[in-house]
Amino acid sequence: MSRMYRLIRIAVLSALALAVVPVAPLGAGATDDEATVLHVLNRVAYGPRPGDIARVKAMGVTAYIEAQLAPETIDDSRVDEALLRFPTLTMTTAELSAKYYRPLDQAQRAARAAAAKADPAMAAGTPPDPKNQTPEERMLRQGAQSVLQNLAQARLVRAVNSERQLNEVLVDFWFNHFNVYAQKGAVNEYLNEYERDAIRPYVLGHFRDMLGAVAHSPAMLFYLDNFQSVDPNMSAREQDQRLKQQQQRLNNPRARITPQQREEQMARLEQAKKNMPKGINENYARELMELHTLGVDGGYTQNDVQEMARVFTGWTIDQPRGGGRFTFKPEWHDPNTKTILGQTITGHSGVDGMREGERALGILARSPKTAHHIAYQLSQRFVSDTPPATLVDRAADVFVKTDGNLREVMRTILESPEFFSVEAYNAQIKTPLDFVVSAARATGATLVNAGPMVQALRNNFGMPLYGCQPPTGYKTTADAWVNTGALLNRMNFGLSLVSSQPRATGATIRTLAPDTSEATRTRLIAETLAGRISPSTAETLAQAQSAPQLIALLLGSPEFQKR
Repeated sequence: MSRMYRLIRIAVLSALALAVVPVAPLGAGATDDEATVLHVLNRVAYGPRPGDIARVKAMGVTAYIEAQLAPETIDDSRVDEALLRFPTLTMTTAELSAKYYRPLDQAQRAARAAAAKADPAMAAGTPPDPKNQTPEERMLRQGAQSVLQNLAQARLVRAVNSERQLNEVLVDFWFNHFNVYAQKGAVNEYLNEYERDAIRPYVLGHFRDMLGAVAHSPAMLFYLDNFQSVDPNMSAREQDQRLKQQQQRLNNPRARITPQQREEQMARLEQAKKNMPKGINENYARELMELHTLGVDGGYTQNDVQEMARVFTGWTIDQPRGGGRFTFKPEWHDPNTKTILGQTITGHSGVDGMREGERALGILARSPKTAHHIAYQLSQRFVSDTPPATLVDRAADVFVKTDGNLREVMRTILESPEFFSVEAYNAQIKTPLDFVVSAARATGATLVNAGPMVQALRNNFGMPLYGCQPPTGYKTTADAWVNTGALLNRMNFGLSLVSSQPRATGATIRTLAPDTSEATRTRLIAETLAGRISPSTAETLAQAQSAPQLIALLLGSPEFQKR
């Protein structure tokens, strides 16, 4: 076993021993000492970059927090310029569909038809062997995959490089709160707009606005199957009649469409028959109350879930697998009166039926149960895995009094005595995303290429961006991420970051650690951990035989795993 890996082993065992033991700060309260500054940078931001501790200490912790609460006032033009490398970020779902997804879908359909023609025994729906893909198919597939890859890389570029750090931390929080899974059906086609238009604009706005944007998002409608939810009393004959009318139009020889267009529309018609809604789907209604608003102990019943599902019948997507947008179908909606949480929602027919859903969202957004649920989750993310009830209650009260103003709720949390208490310092463990981003920031990376970090989160850490399958999102508490294998992966990532990936990440190794001298170690520890490490960590760092090894050991230290 090499000397480096003996050191890694020692560091991992130390990290396991100390992972959940908080280290008391130099002083409690909103002071400007280095320990307090580090605490703020680890919670409000994704950790310090070289020089950040000194910079924030000079401007003052309170001023830094206030600036982060107003991201619109912070110049982030360097990040905006870096994001120009990802042109898909600004495209609409319809544009992405036309350029990437539909051409791939057509090529795959043609390949299946050709395979079935060559071998009649092969079912037409059987996907062809990937080994037999034509260069055109391969290029189209790579183009479609690049959309999600661009989105993931852009998320990391922002997280590492943005000056609007709180905004980026909150984008991760709220996407996780309103989680959707990229690999379910056509969800990946809608992710770009979902994060850009339904999450990002509202993270410091009003909760009701974000709740509404999510409810109208095709990504959420598809993920939780509400796009197929219809009034069960809707006549099956009406559905059949509409399909027959479409079939007749396609079979009309005088229709001005090309044979290829007819074939494509016939294929969509067959798919529409398979996807024909069977009745009410309760998935969205349940998660809307359990996860998005009231919480699992929010006092709702199964009857409330059923009534809520009736409210949202007809909220769908005009072309679910064709880059479509939200639409309300009155003919799918249950127009009868509903009762939710003891409140009567008068039924409406026609286009007015959508007003029922808007009223239901308002009832949920303004419920004290929702205020408490959101206050608890935000306090858990920013203060403690088990947040103090006093803080949760105050934050919930602000939520109610300000009609869900998330900026004011965050101000209450970040300026609270509980946030600055001794118990809160170093009391949380970084999630894999927190760790990867904070490690890159600690090295001064400018993130030329985020691809290796995206792959590491997917392949090594079990936390792929946009890859959490259940609607609960990823757990953010220590019990989900503290184990020997996970900590060893963190150490290996740190070594890779400073040895094999500096060109990709832009890590400034020579500037950070020109050597392994005591002076270099002291400065590195001061800039990364505010000078506060245990004797065992200091002993481990002193054994580093190269600058990359020194930085890797620091990134793998018990102290760096905490926030």
